[in-house]
Amino acid sequence: MSGVAVITGGAGGLGQAFTRQLLKDGWIVVLIDLPGALAGLPNEGVGVEKISCDLTDDAAVAAVCAGISARHPALDLVIHNAGVTQIGLFDETTLASQRMVMEINYFGSVRMAAGLLHAVRKGQGTHLAISSVAGFAPLYKRTAYAASKHAMNGFFSSLASEEARHGVNVVIAAPSFVATNPGRLDAGEDGIGRPGAATDGFDEMTPEQAAGIILKGWRRGKRFVPVGRVASLGWRINRLSPRLYSWLMMRKIRP
Repeated sequence: MSGVAVITGGAGGLGQAFTRQLLKDGWIVVLIDLPGALAGLPNEGVGVEKISCDLTDDAAVAAVCAGISARHPALDLVIHNAGVTQIGLFDETTLASQRMVMEINYFGSVRMAAGLLHAVRKGQGTHLAISSVAGFAPLYKRTAYAASKHAMNGFFSSLASEEARHGVNVVIAAPSFVATNPGRLDAGEDGIGRPGAATDGFDEMTPEQAAGIILKGWRRGKRFVPVGRVASLGWRINRLSPRLYSWLMMRKIRP
């Protein structure tokens, strides 16, 4: 199976893992990330397009999506992977930082989904949303991050019900801790930083492992893909006993 895939957050560890695995199968991959982020990446040459775009900029996203749709009128896969984390207690964060996390993680995905809606319909393709365990359960010191991922889950699960009549699939993937940027959080004073660098993570997996599980689940027709042992157990435990899940989560993460 091959086709045309768009990947936001294409410069990150998980975005690059998706790229490598899709290229092996003969896909054309369109990578989108912040200006400068894609420079110097090894995925040069045939099969890869690189586009700089700030997903919080309405006009820029609309222009990029129009250009992609003109070059690739029928898209097979859009991986909504761009995002940031925020680590810090709520009483130590600001409302501005809460809004910023939502702008990037949630509204960035919504903008891309809107801009590429018709191209995905024409290709009867798939919107693949990279959410998180924090999208269906609480996560200590991650109020903004969890809120943005819960919002993504709500949006994409609802979008699935609307787009099914167009032959479009919607898949939500929920990784736990993926070591995409080990030791490189680079967080500002508001706690916002690169994903995959949390010092309180446990049972971490590599980007290649996570991408492999996600793509395998998508190809098997799954609509929800818990990624890894922690995510799979967390999904089951949280559904059966949210209180038990919260206790186990706090036991593992809270200092």
